Amino acid sequence: MTFLPHARLALAIQASLLLSFSGFAAAQEAPADAEQAKTLDTVTVTGTRIKKAELESQVPVQVLTREDIDRSGFTSVADIVQNLTASGAALNTKFNSSGNFGFPPDGGGVGAGAATVDLRHLGAKRVLVLVDGVRWVNESSASGVGSSVDLNTIPLSIIERIEVLEDGASSIYGSDAIAGVVNIITRRSIDGVKLDFNYGDFNDLDGGETYGADLGWGGSTDRVQWFLGASYYKQKQIVSSEYGPASVPVPGTGLSNGSSATPQGRFVFQDPNTGQVYSITPDTGVADPVYTSGQPDCPTTRSDDFHCFATADRFNFAPYNLLLTPSERKSVFGQVRFDFTPTFSGHAKVLYNQRESANQAAPEPIFLGTDAGVYNDYAEKTLVISALNPYNPFGFDLTTMGPNPNLFLLGRRPVEGGPRRYQQEVKTWYASAGLEGTFDVATRPWSWDANVAFSRSRAEQTNTGSYNIRRINEALGDPAACAAIAGCVPLNLFGGEGTITPEMLAFIQPIVRDRSENKLSLFTANLTGDLFEMWAGPLSFAAGYEYREYEGSYTPDPITIAGEYNGVPSGATSGDYDVNELYVEFNVPLMRDGWLGKSLDLSVAERYSDYSTFGGENTGKLGLRWQVADELLLRGSFAQGFRAPSIGELYGTLARFDATLTDPCNNAASTTPQCVAEGVPAGYEQSNPQISVVTSGNANLQPETSRSLMLGGVWSPSFASGVAWSDRLDIGLTFYRHTIEDAIQARDAQTILDRCISSRDPESCSFYDRNPVSGQIIRFDDILDNLGTIKTDGWDFNVGWSLPERDWGRLRFDWKNTWVGHYELVNESGQAEPRRPGRELNNSAIPEWTSTLVTDWTRGPWTVAWTVRHIDGLTESCAGANGFDICDDSANDINHLPATTYHDLQVSWQTTAWLKGLRISAGVNNVAGKDPPICLSCTLNGYDASTYDLPGRFWYARVGLDF
Repeated sequence: MTFLPHARLALAIQASLLLSFSGFAAAQEAPADAEQAKTLDTVTVTGTRIKKAELESQVPVQVLTREDIDRSGFTSVADIVQNLTASGAALNTKFNSSGNFGFPPDGGGVGAGAATVDLRHLGAKRVLVLVDGVRWVNESSASGVGSSVDLNTIPLSIIERIEVLEDGASSIYGSDAIAGVVNIITRRSIDGVKLDFNYGDFNDLDGGETYGADLGWGGSTDRVQWFLGASYYKQKQIVSSEYGPASVPVPGTGLSNGSSATPQGRFVFQDPNTGQVYSITPDTGVADPVYTSGQPDCPTTRSDDFHCFATADRFNFAPYNLLLTPSERKSVFGQVRFDFTPTFSGHAKVLYNQRESANQAAPEPIFLGTDAGVYNDYAEKTLVISALNPYNPFGFDLTTMGPNPNLFLLGRRPVEGGPRRYQQEVKTWYASAGLEGTFDVATRPWSWDANVAFSRSRAEQTNTGSYNIRRINEALGDPAACAAIAGCVPLNLFGGEGTITPEMLAFIQPIVRDRSENKLSLFTANLTGDLFEMWAGPLSFAAGYEYREYEGSYTPDPITIAGEYNGVPSGATSGDYDVNELYVEFNVPLMRDGWLGKSLDLSVAERYSDYSTFGGENTGKLGLRWQVADELLLRGSFAQGFRAPSIGELYGTLARFDATLTDPCNNAASTTPQCVAEGVPAGYEQSNPQISVVTSGNANLQPETSRSLMLGGVWSPSFASGVAWSDRLDIGLTFYRHTIEDAIQARDAQTILDRCISSRDPESCSFYDRNPVSGQIIRFDDILDNLGTIKTDGWDFNVGWSLPERDWGRLRFDWKNTWVGHYELVNESGQAEPRRPGRELNNSAIPEWTSTLVTDWTRGPWTVAWTVRHIDGLTESCAGANGFDICDDSANDINHLPATTYHDLQVSWQTTAWLKGLRISAGVNNVAGKDPPICLSCTLNGYDASTYDLPGRFWYARVGLDF
């Protein structure tokens, strides 16, 4: 993609740098009195590197002040930015992203315990997160190499404000800034000591208690500013059984979507004596079941100690999950700025953050047999359950080996070993230093800065409750061979719950430790100022250089690398790359106080990025700012962008992702012509709601490219300014459009299944294989690639209204809205994927309309804030609930999630009569105690955790002291 030819870009940058060197020389030759300190009314805002005085630039930047942050009632950066109307689905601590989910195709892992931000529903990896204008390290959660920032590594207490640019900005900031930029501005200084305490809890749920404390100390002299802070935060867990819809696999369906790996065990095999295939389970309470060969096939009642496996035998895994995951965060932060001279200063910043979090899942199932679908030879290809095993009731070998294997599926849920628990410890270090200064070039002010930064995020995950499949294989085999192995005792998978002894567990149950790490090293240098006067004002510019080096690795436990882990298999990932970038940006004044209005300015930006992985890339941006009158501003921009593939996307090795999928040929559908053509036998029943999918990175990936268009305006009518009924009224309207080509993604697995069955599309059908006898899906490949195009557009509409202060106080209203008009994901074959506005899909939603209204009343020391958050209605597939009463329209596979409105209330009081200040706040989020809409297609807990609040009210209180 080329916006300006390389030669022209090089000439522009050379000219800028040449001018900058001449500027330095001119500054050195200036008289001493000209070097006196100057106070500039210019600032750098997110979306441009040029310092300017205008409050509104060519692009819309939403600023969340410290007051906005405190008023929200939220206790993390992620909670705040995820509640913006332009935000999409992103990770947070309501996601019980356990390791049992497996590895998504992007190689980033499940991000357990992390929290990210998504803008315009384009994904967290397409949002650039900055801290004081400098990139932050990507997350680590010990399950892959992450490609987005974990906002939980940035404590809320150190933040002065958050600036959110909802527009493409690759030409300004480089890769990742496709959907937008979140720039977190930290506190430079405070006067004295601040101490804050907070506590919160849920009214209607047992658990979820949160509490924390923040300590800050800062000050300043004529030459020094400093701020030191420490923060502690703890959030307790809530188990899924606390919320009715979360206590079953799919709400309203009982055990129909439960697992076939049960505490009693399920056995699907062929009796070699009769050739009969059975799907049976031991009778409840029978610890030493007796099997009689020659029994009739199901559903005939058996006369031995087994019965035909049925829905009532399935295992309800849902109550073991978590509705809210526990998290504990500790951090220290320091920042100092020193003025060497009035025009030359330096700064340094350090942060250390430690997160301890956890996820939990039901006891790990053991799946054995040719239909196990776990991609492990010990379970599927080299297993012999010996007839000599003292617990084998069948009297013959059960084997997956040879030309005639007879064990198709053994599913046992060893509740004796307890639930799976995944505990993460994540340590993040950040250190930066920089120099900056100002000088004059022929009386024109110029500014420069140079910065270095190093950051690292290192994670270790400890997994208990999992198993070693090689040792399971050995313990089920010939007892004589088992006896020759240290610690091996024969394993009983046949006697039902309670028959796996501590000695058996000691041999097969390890502690699994995985590790991951991300590193980012960077250097930046920037120069900005006015080049010369034009007919309508100064021609301003910014130019600079940036170098970044990324390193990332994921190291699973040695038993996982050896292929002995019974859980989700994965391989080690390691990679690095670096990038050199040059950019130049100009602000060209076209008109001042003319017949077209007050002013007209053109901005032009270009960036060249040279990656060690794929070579060079050019991106450009054009912007127009038209101040028609004092009260009316119109603006627009067109931007090119790109996103380089991440380390996980490039170098991620083969892994497994356990996707919740509905086989279109399940049950009665097995006799349809399409399923018969698929080779599915009549009466086929999908074994489990999860189907294992093979995922992997791709070293041949190329960058995504994008185009972004923004058109909008801000109207501040004079008739509503400084009058009896209004102090100020601002109305903003913005249209946005994003197009991403060569999007890095994997195909949607459910869509592949549906498309293959409905249309017999050869390409879709090539991605998976079935067992030719049972019909079970035994392999599903879904490898990452540059696939298709994403297109989205919509509108933002914002109104801010402040009333004059009266005896009864002052009222302010802030109303923000986002409408998504179009969202289309087209695959590489030109076929539209099902994701669209108004649709819930894959645990995320794109509401057509989201809205937030904040009403703020202030009188003296009192402040009352009332916030209304609205989410438009959605539709979804009924998925595993199709045919049940809870599904609105089973015939058309449609379920409706109604529109949802939350109300939040906060009351605050402050005074300076005690010490330097005392602040007390109390509030309730979700005052009405509204439950989230039930989601039938969501993977866990019966609702979409990325879109809705937890059920019930959350109340909180805060106390702040200034010394």
